[in-house]
Amino acid sequence: LAVDVDHRMEEWEALVSRTHAEGMKVIMDFVPNHVHRQYHSICKPAGVRDLGEDDDQSKFFDPQNNFYYCVGEKFEPTFDLKGGTDEPYEEAPAKVTGNDRFDAHPGINDWFETVKLNYGVDYLDGSGQRNHFDPVPSTWQKMTDILLFWAGKGIDGFRCDMAEMVPAEFWKYATDIVKARYSHLIFIGEVYNTALYRRYISSGFTYLYDKVGMYDCLRSIIRGERPASSLTYEWQSTDDIHDHILYFLENHDEQRIASDFFCGDGFRAMPAVLTAVLMRTNPFMLYSGQEFGEKGMDTEGYSGKDGRTSIFDYWSPDTLSRAYANRQDMTDQERRLAISYHNIFNIALHEKSVYEGEFFDLMYVNPESWRFNPRAQFAFLRKKDDEALLVVANFSDQDVKVDVMIPSHAFDFLGIPEKVFIATDLLSGDIQIVDLKRNGYFPAEVDAYGGRVFKFSVKMEEKTYIFNEHNKDEFPPAHTAAHLLNQLMTSMFHCQRCENANVERKKSNISFTLDHKPTKQEEKEIERGMNELIAEDLAVTYEYVDCGHIPSDVHLDHMPSENSEMLRLVRIGDFDACPCVGKYVRSTSQIGKFVLLATNWDEMAHKYRIRFKVIP
Repeated sequence: LAVDVDHRMEEWEALVSRTHAEGMKVIMDFVPNHVHRQYHSICKPAGVRDLGEDDDQSKFFDPQNNFYYCVGEKFEPTFDLKGGTDEPYEEAPAKVTGNDRFDAHPGINDWFETVKLNYGVDYLDGSGQRNHFDPVPSTWQKMTDILLFWAGKGIDGFRCDMAEMVPAEFWKYATDIVKARYSHLIFIGEVYNTALYRRYISSGFTYLYDKVGMYDCLRSIIRGERPASSLTYEWQSTDDIHDHILYFLENHDEQRIASDFFCGDGFRAMPAVLTAVLMRTNPFMLYSGQEFGEKGMDTEGYSGKDGRTSIFDYWSPDTLSRAYANRQDMTDQERRLAISYHNIFNIALHEKSVYEGEFFDLMYVNPESWRFNPRAQFAFLRKKDDEALLVVANFSDQDVKVDVMIPSHAFDFLGIPEKVFIATDLLSGDIQIVDLKRNGYFPAEVDAYGGRVFKFSVKMEEKTYIFNEHNKDEFPPAHTAAHLLNQLMTSMFHCQRCENANVERKKSNISFTLDHKPTKQEEKEIERGMNELIAEDLAVTYEYVDCGHIPSDVHLDHMPSENSEMLRLVRIGDFDACPCVGKYVRSTSQIGKFVLLATNWDEMAHKYRIRFKVIP
């Protein structure tokens, strides 16, 4: 909403600039099928004609009209048009509604407030629906100009509402023109008829929402209405176009996961999130507040209590207010759910096996048995180069022990050798040694409504691996704080990470080499900065790499020379990444309060020692 309506365009342009400055992109909602019944522009550029301004209203259809008209009939819906006013709304001739109600009497459940746009399709032609696309209809030109106008404002793409209600021929015409000038733009389409997916993709859409396919299937599995193995059919049905398919579990039209109308608990959907995010290389959409378990059970006014978050009312859910403005007020459940989402997306972002790798569905060799329950579990492999992932999702409300068969064909297809592997669960950091053989089993213990993402390297030599030794029995909150402090000091003073540290429950000491003695103000900034980082509730995640594949943002300057071949990298949000096998909290909010107790400065050695404690 504009702060100053007269300068709303400048505010919009500033919003786009701010968004880009934060490394994000702007997707605009484009509604091509209909406009408001009283539509007219009050700020169109000079020379631009409004939609419908030049229509011949004596015809139901004309290829160059922008609307359809119920000739000789007034707009007379089957409900009161006064709406509390003295005089009812009047319109003659009546225009056809956005949901294809081709008469002057729409009902309360029709899109009565909208008017359908005419793209050159005569729906009531005596011989059936007929297209009139040559010459190019006026609506095609006007709507393409609208796309070009907004593309010129620096946006990055369009989410196209009810795209399948507009002919694919228009989309081909429009996207060709727009992309010729703005090649970076993406088009995301709302298409419900799965039989039309390929037609609309070939007409210029980058991605299509997979509502009737994957969304409906995942929802049914979460609710216990379909078996987890049903997912195989859904991905197979779009396998040839999967890079163009957008998976999601929430959007503005659908009921919230945590609502009483869906399953009542955001955690119950986590195996579905794990599967949808990690299964293929296509994108996944996370809807506003989904990661915090927003229930959508408010009574907002026009929208009502329907398990959705209103797009019709001026409204903001409390979950978003807590998450973005008052994070300290978030509930423990909201924090834990957000961390679960963060960890899954962190894997998708950093694991090449996910964003580039091959996919192998394991369900066909894992029928129902004492080893595996295909109604409640789903398993698959991902692989790229030397790295492989085994993903097991458990949709059950019970903790389970499963044995996942890996068929001989998977070994051949993915190039996996038969040998003993060290597998690490990227969600928990747990390590498991597995002897993988053709048609053998990979054992896994999976929590209720949980999952495992086991990573292993197919190039590991057949020998016993000893990970970095670490004999300290640390206090996880203090140990995590020490790692935050390392990165904070590096950022503030451009120094190396600490040279020695003694981290304990009661108090801890950590030393740095600096070019000057910190001032009192700088010491206050250290304490303030630490507590700000703690309050951000940064998630702690893990990954295992061999020494030949260390990420560029990780430095081994202080690792011992006899360092083992495999390293566990610990990431604290996007703030710190360091090899370590110590104990950590799940997220920084669990550290508690950071208190700087005392400091000591050695002028000769330029050593600066910090003594601190944390109060959980």
